[in-house]
Amino acid sequence: MAILVNRETRVVVQGITGKEGEFHTGQMLQYGTKVVAGVTPGKGGTTALGVPVYNTVKEAVAKGGANASVIFVPAPFAADAVLEAVDAGIKVIACITEGIPVHDMLKAVQAARENGVYLIGPNCPGIVTAGETKLGIMPGHIFSQGEVGLISRSGTLTYEVVNDLTLAGLGQTTCVGIGGDPIIGCTFTDILKLFVQDPQTKAVVLIGEIGGTDEQDAARFVRESQLPVVAFFAGRVAPEGKTMGHAGAIVGGKGETVAAKIEAFKQLGIPVADTIYEIKIHLWEVLNKRRAGALR
Repeated sequence: MAILVNRETRVVVQGITGKEGEFHTGQMLQYGTKVVAGVTPGKGGTTALGVPVYNTVKEAVAKGGANASVIFVPAPFAADAVLEAVDAGIKVIACITEGIPVHDMLKAVQAARENGVYLIGPNCPGIVTAGETKLGIMPGHIFSQGEVGLISRSGTLTYEVVNDLTLAGLGQTTCVGIGGDPIIGCTFTDILKLFVQDPQTKAVVLIGEIGGTDEQDAARFVRESQLPVVAFFAGRVAPEGKTMGHAGAIVGGKGETVAAKIEAFKQLGIPVADTIYEIKIHLWEVLNKRRAGALR
């Protein structure tokens, strides 16, 4: 079991003939992802890395059987690429592109939600179901199969944490980088709801950062669902009013600081690691409690 994607997922790469699209398509194929189609308007009828290229996503769905998309389209056109995938009936979309105008993403996110589409990102590293498939730019060799899910706003912290978990013998189910922009498709809570329904996922790592209050919403859901979660928050010394790396990583009020997020989790009894290397220690504790019947 896993969430969102598995070894049977059939992927279309939008922007496959671009530099980033082609490189990461190669990496996805090497990992075992079923990349069945690419889309670049005007290049239909060609191939890229042996993958047939079509002019539209609808063609990729009709002729290649694609049911998930990963987007490497340049920022000015990426929101339209999301809308095209939604219109074609794709139900899981990972938008890797950074720098998409907020106004454009508002329309794309609304369309995704209205059509029951799981939109991951934008400005995200994508999705990996360990040992089965990956959509996006995460380095496949650090993943190992297991029972820990992961959700993160940060790409590079995802890689560090996953690598540390793998070395510690804590394999993963599905890892989702939800993206660091102010407007994103799926929230922490959206993904947590999927993990609750996955019998293979026994605990979840949640990696948050400054900006917004999505983490606090997630904390309330974790408490209600009794899902075993370990959290870590980046940006403890970030100054107010200054964007830190991600467009959405900016403290706009007291509730958007790391201190506020940590307090929200600790008040609800959810363990918070002080460093990324403490995450595995808390994970062992919550997993042992679950096995002993103290958690769901």
